[in-house]
Amino acid sequence: MNITGIMIYYYFICQRKLWYFANQINMEQNSELVTIGKIIDETTYSKEKKQILIDNTINIDFVKNGAILHEVKKTKSIEEAGIWQIKYYMYYLKNKGIKNIKAKIDFPLLRESKEIFLENEDEDILENVTKNIEEIIKMGKPPKIINSKICKKCAYFDLCYV
Repeated sequence: MNITGIMIYYYFICQRKLWYFANQINMEQNSELVTIGKIIDETTYSKEKKQILIDNTINIDFVKNGAILHEVKKTKSIEEAGIWQIKYYMYYLKNKGIKNIKAKIDFPLLRESKEIFLENEDEDILENVTKNIEEIIKMGKPPKIINSKICKKCAYFDLCYV
C-alpha cells in the first residue's frame, strides 16, 4: 500500500478524515480554506520548482539549494501534523538511499520557517504510523468523530456532523 504524505498529515489531524480520503470520499474541492491554501501555494515561492512528486507517494512543495525540502503551510494551527508529514518525506527519501536530508516548514503568511530534523525515534514512530494507517484504511467504516475545535473548519464537517 502506498502511504502518501497527505495520509500522514491526516493521520495526525483526524483519522476519520484519513479514512474518508483513503476511501476516495473527497470533500476538499468544496472547501474555501483548501482553496485559500492552494492560492497561497501558487502565489508564494514563485521562483522555486514546486510540487515535486516522487514515486506517486510523496509530493514535496519545493526543494531549495538542491538539498532542503520545504513544506508550505497556511497557519501553525495544526503544525504537528505538518512536522510529521515532512519527517515522513525525509524518512521515505532516507529509505531510498538519500542521506543528510534537511527540511523546513514555511509559513509564508506569518513570514516564519521552522527547521525540521528526523531523529532515530521518529523513524520508529513513522513505522508504527504507517502500519496504523494501513489498518485504518482497511476498516469497514470510518473511525469515531474526534469532536475537536478543528472540526468546524474541516472540509468533511458535513459528513461527520450533518
